[in-house]
Formats: sequence, structure tokens, C-alpha cells
Amino acid sequence: MIRLATAADIPTILEIFNDNILNSTAIYMYEEQTLAQRMAWYEQKLQNGEPLFVYEDNGEVAGYAAYGPFRAYPAYQYTVEHSVYVHKNHYKKGIATKLMDVLIEHARKNEVKTMVACIDRENEASIYIHERLHFTYSGTIRNAGYKFGRWLDLVFYQLDLEGPNESKEK
Repeated sequence: MIRLATAADIPTILEIFNDNILNSTAIYMYEEQTLAQRMAWYEQKLQNGEPLFVYEDNGEVAGYAAYGPFRAYPAYQYTVEHSVYVHKNHYKKGIATKLMDVLIEHARKNEVKTMVACIDRENEASIYIHERLHFTYSGTIRNAGYKFGRWLDLVFYQLDLEGPNESKEK
């Protein structure tokens, strides 16, 4: 089941997030986050009206997906950057794709024009999922990050959606 996240889901979301910080190059961070930091992130998402979905498997949060602003400038208002993470005990069950489907549909309904994915170049599974969902490769920033004793390349993928009928310049 996919549903909007609640405050009760944040400890598990934190566990998933911190596991990715410590054990993968999916997140270019070094230090685990605290529950207070993830709760503040959640509250900010609520305040901004940004989606945060969880995939629930037998009453347990098995993954989550969200999107938010790509950049802070007003002209980027129709472009979002998204994130999808799955708990390590639930890999290879199609959860990321199901979460992405819901996220894309939400973006369509909310007049998003472009969804951006920033993916570590070595994350072949994520690249594969994005390509299957019709995201197109948009470029690479070589040596964008440094983690686990090596330089990391960041690849960008984008999904072009319908967006609004006319611009709402603010």
C-alpha cells in the first residue's frame, strides 16, 4: 500500500536514510541525521505542500519517495527534484518503481513540467528504473562528490511532463 507519510513513519524513514548515508553513495553525506533533523524535514515538507509517500508492506514502511524544489529561484517553480529510497530488507520487490509511479502521477496533477533525478553514476539499479520510466539522460558532473575514499560522478536524468498551460510568473 502506498500512502502519504505521517509523523509516525519518520523513525523508519530516518533508518532508511541513515543506512544509505552510511552504506551507499546514494546520498552524498557523511554523518547520520538525528530524529529531530528528519522530523524538521518532514514538517517543512508539510508546510510547503510537498509530497512524501511511503510504501507499506505488512504494516511496515518499506520505502519512501518525495519531491521538492529543484532550485530556489521562481523561474524553476515547475521543476522538481525527487528522491526514492527502499529499506535494505525490501530490495528487488519493485517498490521503487511503484513509488515512482505515484510520485509521477502526483507531479502531473500538480502541473510539474520537469522531474529531475540526481543519481550516483555507479547506482545502476536507479538508472535502470529511471530509464524504464522514460527519464532521459541529461548530463554528468564528474567528481561531484567524495565518499568512501573516492571521487563520485553525479548523473542527471529528467522526465518531461505536460506542465501548466501557461506560465504563472511570480
